[in-house]
Amino acid sequence: MNWLKQQVANVAGTAEPIYGPSALRSVAQQAETTPYTELKKEDLRWVAMESTCVETQVFYLMADTGHIGLAQVIYSNVAGLRTTCQFNTKIFYPDGKTPNLWSADTLENHGFDDEQLCFYADGCAVDLSEDGTSYSIKSATNESSIVNLKVTRKTPGFQVGKDGKSYFGTDPDRPWGSMRHAFWPRCDAEGTIITKAGPIDFKGRAMFIHALQGMKPHHAAAKWNFANFQSPTYTAVMMEYTTPPSYGSSVVNVGGLMTDGEIICAGSSNSASHLEITDDPNNEWPEPAAVKFKWSGTTKDGKPVSAEVAGSLGVRLDKVDVMAEVPGFVKAIIGGVAGTKPYIYQYCPQQKLKLHLNIGGEEKVEEGILFSEATFISE
Repeated sequence: MNWLKQQVANVAGTAEPIYGPSALRSVAQQAETTPYTELKKEDLRWVAMESTCVETQVFYLMADTGHIGLAQVIYSNVAGLRTTCQFNTKIFYPDGKTPNLWSADTLENHGFDDEQLCFYADGCAVDLSEDGTSYSIKSATNESSIVNLKVTRKTPGFQVGKDGKSYFGTDPDRPWGSMRHAFWPRCDAEGTIITKAGPIDFKGRAMFIHALQGMKPHHAAAKWNFANFQSPTYTAVMMEYTTPPSYGSSVVNVGGLMTDGEIICAGSSNSASHLEITDDPNNEWPEPAAVKFKWSGTTKDGKPVSAEVAGSLGVRLDKVDVMAEVPGFVKAIIGGVAGTKPYIYQYCPQQKLKLHLNIGGEEKVEEGILFSEATFISE
């Protein structure tokens, strides 16, 4: 009966019943015995589910020029009835004055290569190299942002646990939903995004994340925290979500610490907290003003690891009213659910923050760039 109720909620877009935290099998359970798994090429395949899902590949860019950017492919399916794909680009300018550039274009005639590793559509291609170490991202779908980028990983990719997935459902043998994240946290970027004002050179650092929400997004998560910290020597990444009350308002956190060529540690024993908040008068969400991200784990040779990035977020880069800016297919998935008002708050503190890293009692401190997001979807 629970499965039937969930299917009704899935198709109708309604809020789900209260199943409780036992209906979530967090990836943290896998991480107790297998903290993380290094990614193989086949782990980067598009799943392209034929049921309700949102699957994304996103490249976060930090240019040497100070520009922050992202390029993203979204594959979305609504109840197995309609599949839509979209390519998004966004550029934040370092002068703090130039308006953010946002391009979002529905893609036509999408498809994949035989191995499901490369994505194609009219005017757009995201190709994984034969050796599985780099992506080329090309798009001419919007004349305001013509994309020609290459992202090459400098450290192994990872997923937390054995398969990176948390499962949703009251029957462990028949989960009705899932959530997975796979990371290339520390990459080099090269290439340009050509805007109407001219080309922007995105030579610098990058992060790649492949995510699959195998259910309606607002059924899986009520809020999110994301941290992408890059310094000359280290990378720290964290993705945390809190489920709606239907799954006990449970917190799932995946993340890790890297340096060139090496994963220092990765797993689910991390935390994100908002140290200071300001209530957004437009929607009453508690917008963070200062944050603390904490990581803990163990190196391959058994040394304890802890790390922290904390401080003021400064002036936000942007506030995204998701329902106003996303295409119709996402609105169709969220479907006018009462109490659902998704907003994404994006930050890159101008006052650089420091990573405090302790490996086996040896303390390291390094200044770097933090790109951070706080997303609120529902109460």
